[in-house]
Amino acid sequence: MKSLGFGITSQAFRTAGLGAVLLLWAAGQAQAGPFSSFSGKWSGTGTVSLSDGSKERIRCRAHYKVDGSGTGLTQTLRCASDSYRFDLSSDVTSSQSGNVTGRWSEASRNIFGELRGRASDGRIEVFVEAAGFAANLIVTTRGNRQSVSIDSKGEIRGVSITLVKG
Repeated sequence: MKSLGFGITSQAFRTAGLGAVLLLWAAGQAQAGPFSSFSGKWSGTGTVSLSDGSKERIRCRAHYKVDGSGTGLTQTLRCASDSYRFDLSSDVTSSQSGNVTGRWSEASRNIFGELRGRASDGRIEVFVEAAGFAANLIVTTRGNRQSVSIDSKGEIRGVSITLVKG
C-alpha cells in the first residue's frame, strides 16, 4: 500500500474516512428523531363525534415545537365548531426505542393527565388518561399533511382531523 506520510496508508485513510461519514450520518439520524417532521404550524378541518350521537364539523390549528434532538415535542391543538371547542396541549419525549411518555392537558375543561405509547417514522400512537377520561390518540404526518384521530368513551367519542402545514 502506498503511504500518505506519517505512517498512514491510503487504505487506512479511506477506512477512517468511511467511519467518519457513517458516524456523522448516524448522528444526523439521531438528531432527526421521531418528531422531526412535526415541527411548525398546521391547520385544517375535521369532525367531532359527541356522546349524544351528534357529529359536527370542526376547524383546527396545531403548533408543534421539536427540540434540537428531535426526541422532545411540545404540541398545542385547538379545535372549534359552532357549538363545541377543545384546547389540547402536550409535552412528550421519545426514547431511542421509540417509547413515548409525557403529560397532556385540555384547558377548557381543566383536565390533565399522563400519556404513553410509541413514535416512529412520522407517527405517534399514544394512550392518554386522566381522572374520568381515557382516549387513544394517533397522529400521522406525511410530508405537509397530517391526520389526527382521537377515540374515547367520554363526551368526545371520536375526532378525525386532516391538517396541512403552513
